[in-house]
This record gives sequence, structure tokens and C-alpha cells, in this order.
Amino acid sequence: MVLAGLLFCLLNAVARRLAQDLDPFQTQFLRYLAGLVVLLPFILRTGLAAWRPHDLRGQAWRGVVHTAGLLLWFWALPHVPLADMTAIGFTGPIFIMAGAVLFLGEPVVRARWVAAAFGFVGVVVVVAPKFSGTGEGFWSLVMLASAPLFAASFLITKALTRRDRPEVIVAWQAITVAAFTLPFALPGWIWPTAEQWGWFLLTGLLGSAGHWCLTEAFRIADMSATQPVKFIDMIWAASLGWLVFSDVPATTTFAGAAIIFVATTWIARREARQR
Repeated sequence: MVLAGLLFCLLNAVARRLAQDLDPFQTQFLRYLAGLVVLLPFILRTGLAAWRPHDLRGQAWRGVVHTAGLLLWFWALPHVPLADMTAIGFTGPIFIMAGAVLFLGEPVVRARWVAAAFGFVGVVVVVAPKFSGTGEGFWSLVMLASAPLFAASFLITKALTRRDRPEVIVAWQAITVAAFTLPFALPGWIWPTAEQWGWFLLTGLLGSAGHWCLTEAFRIADMSATQPVKFIDMIWAASLGWLVFSDVPATTTFAGAAIIFVATTWIARREARQR
């Protein structure tokens, strides 16, 4: 889980740097196209039939929802410090919890909504200081708006796992997102340099390796046991932001991230003990 967090933070750092030189939507498209290129050797080795999904319609809907979240995420990516985007990303479990109640019919548990309320307070702590007339607050809100869309994507993924293997879902995510984001990438297209093509290939490798580490962590340990480790992502993000972009995280960023982390970890461990 620690390695997954490091890989995803490296991915965000590379993608943010690329999005500062190229159109953000083009960066998004090429990042997922690179992910598909990385998977191609495995697809060709086992044959196309092994990668055909049972629920193509569900895969397409998942691609649409995930693309919507990514359009907001990459639009804000060049303007939000790495530490802040990591803190905002901690809100994912809160939106997933709400979506499970609304769309999957899971019971309403008071403790879950208490955790959601504290998590929302943490978000306010991170985002509120950005509203100082510099425009940073707007970009933080744009990135925050992507969180419920990603949560919806993960809920669809949970339904898809009943019929399709995880590697098939990952491959079709790359296919659908690349296809759906291409129209947004073309208007501002700037042909990447050879060096930038190499960086995009690296994003494909980092994304695939990160998702593999994440899945392996969930396989060998209880999910509740892995949640406290996620806070180490703040260390990776703050360090990379300082080294690569000269970002100095605000105290409120760490404070808000700590509140969100405590809320999500508490509810995860509470649910695990009850089970």
C-alpha cells in the first residue's frame, strides 16, 4: 500500500508537469492511451478473446462516468499543489459511502454519516483558505467536484467485478477513457516531443504498477488495515511538490487531510470490527 501511494504520487507529479506544457485534456488522453499500450503485450500474449467483457454496456457507462471525473481532475491538475490534491482525494470513501446508500440500497448507519460530516469539515479546512482572490479556491472546487464522479465509477466497478476479471476491467477502462477523451484532446492538440512521449509512457507504467500494488495490498490484508497507511501519501505528495514544483504545503492542508484521514479510518475500522 505504501508503494502504491508512492507510485500514484509520482504519476500525479509527472501528469501535472506534462499538463503545464500541453493541453490538460490532451494529457489526460495520452496518459490513458499509454496505459493501454503498456497492457497490449499481455493482451496479445493471452489472446483477444480472454479480454472480451461480459458486460460491455456496463464497461461503457463506467468509461463515461470516469471520463467526466477525469475531465474535471485534469482541468484543475496544473493549478492545484500535489499535497492539496492528495488531501482532496481522501474524500473518496465519503462519496462512495453515500453512493452505496443511494444506489446500492445499503442501510443508513448513523456512524457513517458522522464520519462523512467530519470528513466534510476536513475538506473545508483544506479548501477555504484558497479563496483569497488568487483563483486557487476555484480550482480546488473543480478538483473536489471530480470526487463523487470517481466514487460513482468505483461503484460501477464493484458491480462489474461480479462478471468480469479485474484485469479486463482495467483494460477496458483504458480503452473507453482514451476513446471518450479523444474529442476533448483534439482542439488544443500540440504534438509532443520525443521526451514528452517518454514521460507519457512512464505514466502508463506508473498507473498500471500502482493499481497492481493497490490490488495486491487489498488481497493480502483487510482493507481497514491498509487505510492508515494512506496518510503516508501526504508525505510523498508534499515532498514531490516541494522538489519538483517548489510547492510549500500550507498548515491547513495537513490539518484538513488529518481530519479526513481520521474520519475515514475510524469508520473503516468500525465497520471491520462489526463484521
